[in-house]
Amino acid sequence: MTEQHGQHGQDEQHEHRFERGTDGPKVIVVGVDGSDSSLRAAAYASGLARRQHALLAVVYVQPMLTAGAAMGAPVAETTDEIAEDLIGQIREAAQRLKGIFDVRWEFHTFRGDPYNGLVKAADELKADAVVVGASEQAGHRIIGSVAIRLVKAGRWPVTVVP
Repeated sequence: MTEQHGQHGQDEQHEHRFERGTDGPKVIVVGVDGSDSSLRAAAYASGLARRQHALLAVVYVQPMLTAGAAMGAPVAETTDEIAEDLIGQIREAAQRLKGIFDVRWEFHTFRGDPYNGLVKAADELKADAVVVGASEQAGHRIIGSVAIRLVKAGRWPVTVVP
């Protein structure tokens, strides 16, 4: 009895802290950008969410526009169009598989670079796990891919889907 009481008191002290991983993931964040690898990551994450009875938070990070961008308005419109296209694809897939593959999901957009946008999304959505596609850009070998940076952050389990 005393041990349970002690645990209860400890829980009261840390009520404001988010506890991850106690009963499996409850929120799985997947980053999508329209690339083939990100769509494979979304498919993988949706299966994981279904099996774990978790919420699938699909996140698109819209690039930030610099003040000196000559084509600022067209770029903003294009990223909005990408977001709309992605949510349309997800809704279509969810409708097509309704009853067979039911998954609770939400779509979120964040602004920024992909790494910081996914970190912000995972923090705000209290993610238990993050799923991303493998980078398809050659420059990431030098700078480090978003996936590697997320793993190095050490804040959530990260799954990288090829």
